[in-house]
Order: sequence, then structure tokens, then C-alpha cells
Amino acid sequence: MIRGACHCGTITFRIEENPDFLVECNCSICRRLAAWWVHSPPNETLTLNIPEGATDVYSYGDKSLAFHRCTSCGCVTHWQSLFDSRIAVNCRLAYPKDIKGIRIRHFDGAGRWEWLD
Repeated sequence: MIRGACHCGTITFRIEENPDFLVECNCSICRRLAAWWVHSPPNETLTLNIPEGATDVYSYGDKSLAFHRCTSCGCVTHWQSLFDSRIAVNCRLAYPKDIKGIRIRHFDGAGRWEWLD
């Protein structure tokens, strides 16, 4: 199980089953965020607690993803697709012991759009 929260604790998440890997992308925003993403965990395994009005949303470029950040502490907690049901949770906000030993895969979102490992 992976548990995490933004810095102030307003937004929390829990993923019941550990993923096979976390994703580190080098696209222009992910590189700046230094995020480790868990992409589209099954709905029955993901609990994302977001109080009403607790996030600001940022979308850029082709406007396909909405990046959510806590309005209080500014941590980017997750993104959601604006076209389908995909979501990714930022596991840099997870408790370190919960993600210890999970492999990190590197994705070239800035160039070839393929795995680098």
C-alpha cells in the first residue's frame, strides 16, 4: 500500500496495491515538477481525498492534461486526462517507506515518446 499527502495534509491519497514501477518523465512540466507518477491505478485501489476547492488546475499546450496542485501548500498532487479517465498520482508525496524498493522507469516525454530503460 502507498499512502501520501501534500505538504500541509489537505489532499491525501492511498493506493491499495503497489505498482510494478513509478514513472519519471522528462517532458517540460514533469522535469520541473520532479514527479514520480503512478499512472491510472484501478479505481478500486485508489483513494484520492480532495476537499472541495482544495486544488488549482493548470493545463498547457494541447490541453490534454489537467495538473492539480494544493491551494494551500502548492504541491502538485496528481493529473487527470481531459479526454478520458486516465489519472496519475505524484508519488514524490508518498511516505518514503511505502515506495521503498519500487522501480523507477524513465520515460522520454520530451522527445521520442518511449521508455528510456
